[in-house]
Amino acid sequence: MYGAIWRTLPGPVWLRIALVLVLVVAVLAVLSTWVFPWVDSVINDQQVTVGNQ
Repeated sequence: MYGAIWRTLPGPVWLRIALVLVLVVAVLAVLSTWVFPWVDSVINDQQVTVGNQ
């Protein structure tokens, strides 16, 4: 899969590396902005308490 992405990116190696870094940052930004908060709201919060013994 990574090879296919690498082959589809245009330009010399330095440009491909820069594009891969931009893509990784964009994916992380989307995950932390929209996906993770949505998943947090969907998953039930369980009230877990630890008792003293």
